[in-house]
Amino acid sequence: MSNQELPIKQELNTLGLRCPEPIMLIRKAMRELNSGDILYVIADDPASVRDIPGFCRYMDHELLQQQIDHKPFTYLIRKG
Repeated sequence: MSNQELPIKQELNTLGLRCPEPIMLIRKAMRELNSGDILYVIADDPASVRDIPGFCRYMDHELLQQQIDHKPFTYLIRKG
């Protein structure tokens, strides 16, 4: 599944931010989206590899895709 196949509603660039800032910004962005909308997140915080999947599980959002092999990391999250 490529980014082009998904209707991304919003992009969030968290480059240079460190925990807990990326998660706080993701949470704020998700509040502004409708259920089913997709958020594209760009991050370089090593903690995001653990924090974003955990956030999605806890908040009932779907982590559609993640690229964590090299920085910047990218995530596609569908609002639950």
